[in-house]
Formats: sequence, structure tokens, C-alpha cells
Amino acid sequence: MLKQNLSQKMMQKLSPQQIQLMKLLQIPTATLDQRIQEELESNPALDENDDTADVYDIDQQEQSDEEYDEEQKSDDFELDDYLTEYIEDDPTSYKMRTESIQDIEEKTMPIAVQNSFHDHLDRQLGMLDIEDENKFIVAKQIVGSIDSDGYLRREPIAIIDDLLFTHNLDATEEEIESVLKKIQRLDPPGVGARNLQESLIIQISDKIDKDSENNKKAKTLALKILENHFDQFTKKHYQKLQKNLFLSESELKDAIDEILKLNPKPASGFSSPANRNNQYVVPDFIISNRDGELELVLNSKNAPDLRINDHYLDMLKAYKDNTRGRRAAKKEKEAVMFIKQKIDSAKWFIDAIKQRQETLYNTMYSIMQFQYDYFITGDERRLKPMILKDISEITGLDISTISRVANSKFVQTEFGTKRLKDFFSESITTQDGKEVSTLEVKNILTDIISTEDKKKPASDEKLKELLQKRGYNIARRTVAKYREQLNIPVARLRKEL
Repeated sequence: MLKQNLSQKMMQKLSPQQIQLMKLLQIPTATLDQRIQEELESNPALDENDDTADVYDIDQQEQSDEEYDEEQKSDDFELDDYLTEYIEDDPTSYKMRTESIQDIEEKTMPIAVQNSFHDHLDRQLGMLDIEDENKFIVAKQIVGSIDSDGYLRREPIAIIDDLLFTHNLDATEEEIESVLKKIQRLDPPGVGARNLQESLIIQISDKIDKDSENNKKAKTLALKILENHFDQFTKKHYQKLQKNLFLSESELKDAIDEILKLNPKPASGFSSPANRNNQYVVPDFIISNRDGELELVLNSKNAPDLRINDHYLDMLKAYKDNTRGRRAAKKEKEAVMFIKQKIDSAKWFIDAIKQRQETLYNTMYSIMQFQYDYFITGDERRLKPMILKDISEITGLDISTISRVANSKFVQTEFGTKRLKDFFSESITTQDGKEVSTLEVKNILTDIISTEDKKKPASDEKLKELLQKRGYNIARRTVAKYREQLNIPVARLRKEL
């Protein structure tokens, strides 16, 4: 049985303009140009300079004359008002250019001309003792499957499938293993290994073969550790290693020193496509110290010179003049409605860029004032505890907006280029009741660990006691959390002989 019910609901919906603004806020300056170019390509009414855009043909689906007449009667008055208001408003003045913008010299990073890692391997294939053409194809397939770290992380069955699909070659696992053994003798040592253990074994074996007389005992012992006691070595169970191998501490230290000389990523010395395209950080803000006064400016790329295309104003004026005293033709009406839509879209985009600019500036200005002492001195101990809510209350912006601004933006200072989110931190109360930033505690924790006795590294409990002696009330689990955030391993893994 069907029933009708009337109910009220409170719903919050974001307009397309609000969604567009939020997306623009998240974009860093380095990629803003790309987003603007996309908009310029999709909207001919938006212009970046004084050049006029080409006239676009409008191909709309035809309507019946009766439908068109009804729509025209209802829309003519509204459209006429829009054209009058728009032309009087002079859309050519609808630009965005404000103060507090600084031009930054366009820089291009020189790119070193280097052979890639795979090019280096390909050149060596001809030196391998492979006369069979099919095995040479297998070798090229294996080399192409080696990743940028120098490891072969694909299973033999997957390589067999690739060979069958691309070369119609039916290979066996034994053939794959046989060719792989030859590839593993190529330079750099350790290339083509399936895992870290195999790579280190290949490297130390190569050293023993090439330099057998120099410290041979330590290298041979290192090979034995890697082959038979790799788990104990990675977990730094040095006492167990000494006991199992009947070694003195100095003998074990010499062997481990040989292992530490090996390269866990054999291909790290070669350029890769990703490394070649590395770009320097583009700051979103620049803070300068002018005789003790801080000055904040936006990177000029944050505020590109956008405007409405002049040609579209001429088209609207021509339409208004041509239709004065007569009813507009259907095609004319469709064309001017298309122009209206594109102009409105261009205005929305320019407004969004303007609002993005204002939001970025106000947020960074509030951060600069909040952390004034740091930006004057560059002393990280002057950083105050600051959370998103603090800046939200100062600017009147929502916390989510502050988060979007801080997430991927950089500020250039005289002390280096910093990430905005690095200025945010929780607070911790010292023994004298003073609130300090957790960044300060982390810096002190890093200093303590860097100067500790590596033979007896401090446990988290010991680190807690050392911090408490310096006046910081902190729990052991908090020490562990900060240590993990700093990517510092536990005491056992920091131990050295």
C-alpha cells in the first residue's frame, strides 16, 4: 500500500563554487599553473593575457519552434537585464591583480645527462656468454623486469608468461634461473637478487673473488653470517652470533663492518626517470625580515593575471545591438546563452582564485604572527605550541580550511624553506609549569640519542628519565611515540659494536 509522508530534514549541500574553492586550496603553488591551464583550455571566456580568444562554434541540439517560442518569452527579459548589467559592469576590468605579491624568478634545474640503470645493464648483456638467441631474449626480459632498486621481484612463472605473450617463447624455470645467475654477475654487484639477503651475499662473494687477500677472514666470516645467521644479524643479536660462531667481539665487529660497506640498493648510484624529473620546492609564501619587521608576500604564481576575454564582450554587444527592436533568432539565443554560461564560469573561477589568495595570505599571516619569535630568530626552541584550532580562531576560518592550507604549502624564510604543517604541534607542560612545543621535545630527544653510547643505547625508559632531568614531564609511551615519529629505531637496533 502506497502512502505519502511529509517530513522536514536539515541538509547541508556545498555549491559547485565552494567545492571548487576547497580543491584549489589544497593545490600547492607548484601545480596551480597546471590547474589554471586546464581551466583556460576548457573555458574560452577565461583569458590570461590581452590576446583575444578564438570564436567557438556552438552546435546545440535543435528544439521545436513552439518550445523555443515559449522559452524565449520567459527568458528574454532576464537575458536582456543580464546583458545590460554585464556590459555596464565592463567585464574587461574583471581581473585579479593585488598587492602583497612577489615575482619569483623562473628557475630551471640543470639535468645531468646520465645513462639509466637499465641502459647500463643492456650494454653489458653483449658481454655475457650467451650464444643461444632464445636465451638472449630471456636475458633481456629479465633485465627489463629488474626494478629501480636493482632487485628482481617478479616470480619466474610471471617472466615465463611474459616471454610467451610478447615473444611467443616457451621457457622453463630452469632456463630462467640459469640466465639469472649470469645476470647476477653483472655490474653493479648484487643486481638481479630476489631479496636483500641474496643481494648482500652476491656482493660479499664478489669482494672475496676480486680481493681475496685483503681482509679475507672478515669477508669470509661476513659471508657465513649472511648465509646462515641473517635473522640474528638483522635483529642485532650480537651476543648470540658470538656464541654460535665462537667469535671474539673484535672479530664480529670486523665482519659486520664488511657487511655495512655493502649496498642494500645496488642501483642507487644510477639515475632513474623519476630522479631526472625532480623539481625544487616552489614556496607559496615569502617572509622577509625588514629591519626587524616581518614582511609576508605571496608567490606571484599564487595570483596569476586572469581576466574575461574581451572578445566575449564584443559578442554580447553585437547581440544586443542586432536584436534591438526585434526578437532574437533561435541560433542567436543559443549562442548568447552559451556565452553567458562561459562568462559566469570564468567569473566563478577568478573569484575562487581570489578567495584562495586571500585565504592563503590570512592563514600564513596568522601563523607568522603566532610564531613571530621563530621567524625573527630562526631558533626552533622559540616555536610555540600551535594547533589548527588556534589559527582557526584567529582567522575565523574553519579548521578544515586551515588544514587544507597547511597540508601541502611551503614558506620561504631566511632560515630555509619550511613546510607549513611543521609549525603545528601539541603542547607539553614542563616541571616549572611552562608550556613548550612538542617540536622542542623531539629536537632534544634527537640530540640525546645522537650523543648516546652506541654500545649501550638508551632504552625508552632511560630516555624518559633523561628528559625528565631536563624538566620535561613525559611518559615512556610518549617517548616511544616521538621516537617512532622521528623514524628512530628501538635501542636494540641502534646498538653498535
